[in-house]
Amino acid sequence: MSQQDRASAVWHKSSYSAGANNCVEVAEGRVTSVRDSMNRHLDALFFTSAEWRSFLSGVKNDEL
Repeated sequence: MSQQDRASAVWHKSSYSAGANNCVEVAEGRVTSVRDSMNRHLDALFFTSAEWRSFLSGVKNDEL
C-alpha cells in the first residue's frame, strides 16, 4: 500500500463491535487493509481483493 493510499484510507469497525476498541478495523480500496484498533500505530495487514473475498467467504461458510 502506497503512502498516498495509507493517508487516504478510511477505516471502519464492524457494527458488532458496539463502539469498543478491542477489535480490528478495515480499510477497503485497491487493497484491503486490516489493523488492530488498540494498536493503530503498528502496521496493518494487506490483502488483494481476491484474498479478502476468499477470507470473507470462509468466515461466512463457517470454514475458519
